[in-house]
Amino acid sequence: MEKKPESIFINRELSWLDFDSRVLALAKEKTVPLGERIKFAAIFGSNMDEFFMVRVGSLYDQTLLKNNKTDNVTHMTAAEQIAAITPRVAELQAKCDKYFQHLVSALAQEGYKKVDFAKLAKPQEHFWKTYFQRELLPLLSPQIVDSRHPFPFLNNKDIYYIAQLHSKNEGISYGIVPVSSQFERVLFVKDGETTCFAFVEELIAHYAATIFSASTVQKQCLFRVTRNADITVDEGMMDHDVDFRDVMSELLKKRRKLAAVRLQFWPDAPQEIVKFLRDKLVVPADRCYTQTSPLDSGSLFKLAGRISADGGHTALFYPAAKPMQAPAGYDLYTEVRKHDVLLAYPYQSIRPFIKMLLRAGADPDVVSIKMTLYRMASDSQIVNALIAAAENGKEVVAMVELRARFDEQNNIDWSKQLEDAGCTVFYGFDDYKVHSKLTLITSRVNGQYKYLTQIGTGNYNEKTSELYTDLSFITTRQEIGEEASAVFNNMALQRLTSEADTMLVAPLRFKTVLLEEMDRQIALAMQGKPASIILKNNSINDPQIIDKISEASCAGVRVDMIVRGICCVRAGVPGRTENVHIRSLVGRYLEHSRIYCFGSGEAMRIYIASGDFLTRNTERRVEVGVRVDDPAIAKKLRGILDLQLRDTVNAREMQPDGTYVKVRPAEGQPPVDSQMAMFGYFQNGFVQETDKPEKPKAESKPKAAAVKAAVKPVPRQRAALRPKRAGLLQSLFGRGKK
Repeated sequence: MEKKPESIFINRELSWLDFDSRVLALAKEKTVPLGERIKFAAIFGSNMDEFFMVRVGSLYDQTLLKNNKTDNVTHMTAAEQIAAITPRVAELQAKCDKYFQHLVSALAQEGYKKVDFAKLAKPQEHFWKTYFQRELLPLLSPQIVDSRHPFPFLNNKDIYYIAQLHSKNEGISYGIVPVSSQFERVLFVKDGETTCFAFVEELIAHYAATIFSASTVQKQCLFRVTRNADITVDEGMMDHDVDFRDVMSELLKKRRKLAAVRLQFWPDAPQEIVKFLRDKLVVPADRCYTQTSPLDSGSLFKLAGRISADGGHTALFYPAAKPMQAPAGYDLYTEVRKHDVLLAYPYQSIRPFIKMLLRAGADPDVVSIKMTLYRMASDSQIVNALIAAAENGKEVVAMVELRARFDEQNNIDWSKQLEDAGCTVFYGFDDYKVHSKLTLITSRVNGQYKYLTQIGTGNYNEKTSELYTDLSFITTRQEIGEEASAVFNNMALQRLTSEADTMLVAPLRFKTVLLEEMDRQIALAMQGKPASIILKNNSINDPQIIDKISEASCAGVRVDMIVRGICCVRAGVPGRTENVHIRSLVGRYLEHSRIYCFGSGEAMRIYIASGDFLTRNTERRVEVGVRVDDPAIAKKLRGILDLQLRDTVNAREMQPDGTYVKVRPAEGQPPVDSQMAMFGYFQNGFVQETDKPEKPKAESKPKAAAVKAAVKPVPRQRAALRPKRAGLLQSLFGRGKK
């Protein structure tokens, strides 16, 4: 019997859980400072919350449909995916609990001792009982659930204390106490040289039984409910006379009451209580999890924040590394008229871009500023610059995507302020989210229109620009400006863009262009000529692109992929993806930039874009990218890729079975931290680009970011890590992390 070919596809949800496991692994990584390890444990929990709210919530909705859709690459039904997810989540939660205990032990050695309410000495018992009675008890709102008192609504992600009660007269009932969000989540008390810290929900759980004095508390625990957040606008838009912003406001209210998709219990789960809550919230047994780490990972952020604020603990955190500021007198608005400019966050400051918007808003030659807005900071200087431009009489057009998940309310608020200032605001398409990062400044000079265009990989958000690695390409090339102008006009008229030469515009002119580029490399390989593909993005699950990657591999094309999160293609499968090499970088910064590179040397063609290779990006969103033809910038982008392919600090490589193995430096070689090394790479980033950028010295480092690990040019040690390409940047330049 002929053996069935090995599948190259991985389920999207299981791949995402593998990504969160890589985040969690940093909570135990000894080379990561202790305070940062606490944050990675917190990020793991925060990621898991969103996973259940969005992905599991969506799968749950699908199980209720008659026509149960399947995953587009592995063809698993929603029920099958949930069945595969739940044991994997339990496994990861058990690891998190184990790592948390290690973190607690390590903190104790640093003078921060966690309060164990089961082992309090008499003086401590007196102190905490008094604190509970004076500070917490007056604010608690206990509720009884019995035949006369209905089960209350439980808020998404809030923590509750529950007790099974027994009364001679009433029999069995339940008492529920919300742990109010107005409480300080972590309490700190100085005890000599030691700082004791306690999680407020554990304190309440220890003394809450005294609230129900008329009854006997038989069993008790803490719990937390996670609700589905996968709202849809379809129903709300049935009435086309209703303003889209009002529709979104109503849907946000509905989100708070959607079905429960997960129950978490601490520190254990009495079966009677589990059954009671399962029945009331309709949550199956396999989505009930017991844990000993905090139910709300946000408290871990607060713990790390307090330790940092106390001072004197610099060794427990990453060395300070601030974005590099432009030299005095640097003016991006003027500079981009001389040559194309590439800005790289978080290594370079976003301030020059903001100042450029302010300059444009005050320039008498400027007639309009147009921008797509997806996620903005809550106190956005960028939006304020647009408002200032409108108040200066410029035409300001803002495409605000109200469906940016969990930023909907922020975007609603900003859209109102933009309209109040006189800006033209529109909300994009009914059927496509606008995820583009595009700005167009139009001037009229001597009767002719001139364009300044910015195309980026990341949001116009000052906060995330210091945490996410992103790229911003700014140019005054007329042909790009004309294409960008057409994109804005099409969006305003609810039309998709189908024609563009230099720009990528999803869904009609994005995937097709990149597939054509892959075909060119396949043709070269078939002719025995050098061929290579490097793809860096957040996620990939588009089956058409995966099939093309497999085709390229089979043709002999070397394919390197740097995929931070979801990766639904397996590397190294015999006869399918033997020439595909996949790595994930998870470290200090969130890797967010998308770079797509085809070929090398003078024939190299390289793109940056807002879109990943998820089907939602390639087919259901308006994404924008650009082919970078400027030789110096193209070379700089290639240098970023080559550096990240040599990373031995943040990188994990996919194995043929789909698992990931940490990449370590070869014996005798110093580690390569591509994230911190990039500071050196962009140390002269604000000076005029040349075709042959000066090679930075290996020892150059950011002034405020001395890095423990040595970061030097080192040869790649294994063939699997080293593409044999001529004419590449061989030196290591001086640079990181949703």
